[in-house]
Amino acid sequence: MKYDVPPINKVLLGDCIESMESLPEGSVDMIFADPPYNLQLGGDLHRPNNSKVDAVDNDWDQFESFRAYDEFSQRWMKAARRLLKPDGTMWVIGSYHNIFRVGSMLQDLGFWMLNDVIWRKTNPMPNFRGRRFTNAHETMIWVAKDKDARYRFNYEAMKALNDDLQMRSDWTLPICSGKERLKKDGVKAHPTQKPESLLYRVILSSTEPGDIVLDPFFGSGTTGAVARKLGRNWIGLEQDPEYAQIAEARIKRVKAEADLELLRTQSKRALPRVPFGSVVERGMLKAGDVLYDGRRRYSAKVRADGTLVTSDFQGSIHQTGAFVQKAPSCNGWTFWHVEQKGKLIPIDAYRTQIRAELN
Repeated sequence: MKYDVPPINKVLLGDCIESMESLPEGSVDMIFADPPYNLQLGGDLHRPNNSKVDAVDNDWDQFESFRAYDEFSQRWMKAARRLLKPDGTMWVIGSYHNIFRVGSMLQDLGFWMLNDVIWRKTNPMPNFRGRRFTNAHETMIWVAKDKDARYRFNYEAMKALNDDLQMRSDWTLPICSGKERLKKDGVKAHPTQKPESLLYRVILSSTEPGDIVLDPFFGSGTTGAVARKLGRNWIGLEQDPEYAQIAEARIKRVKAEADLELLRTQSKRALPRVPFGSVVERGMLKAGDVLYDGRRRYSAKVRADGTLVTSDFQGSIHQTGAFVQKAPSCNGWTFWHVEQKGKLIPIDAYRTQIRAELN
């Protein structure tokens, strides 16, 4: 069956490549792919107490050779690239077994590397045999469709999520466990269920409410569940009817937020421009008030026209901040502070207040 429009918020049952080929070209905003890792496990693995480890030994993770795995990978990646909008992005997660092969193929197919992100697990499975380092991380590769793509990155959302610090490319998050781990008859419903915290960060960083997120290896439906929480549309592709049923039931239990503005982080570049002169005009600061940098090394006086003056320079808040530091540039809003009740407050607080009034 060929689709003229994307069948959003549905699980399509069947081969992922055939399903992708049935969808319209350039119809999805982001893809999250958790493909088979081709783990190449050699026999059963047991704990020191001789209990068997529940390892990933499913047929869908078995390939007769590296060549067979590469051919499969290239086919699904080509199909995925066709589905991405011109400015869309894709995330692919893997382990040391497959991620280096995946990265090379992505570049060969024309994708443009944006980041590799290390998911450091806070609670990894121990190395029971004691013959290698404990495998405590997985790697995600984030790519744009090509080098000219004007891809989305919600920088402010990631910074806010990280206590107002730039989000780094190493993410420390727990593996899926406890109540979040789906079970059927007391055992794991899916052996490689990813934690919702991981998908939360992925989806929030590179999509907007209303965007379409595709997962070609849907499994237990983590991508769909988190997409629904964040007001994104989703499409899941899954070949196993049992997994598809589990995923659909899981997503139905998710309560979607009706107010999409609560799910959106506005880019600072899109906010209304506020000149410093507006702060003076509104009487928030007045001519003669003294501004300081955050460590009181420099000071300047406010002029009635919204410029600042020091003993040997006059200019905008940005120009004056750059001059006193002998720096090529300066963000005057965050550099300059005003003293209130003995504390230094960034003048950016006034800009935030004005923007709130404008909105």
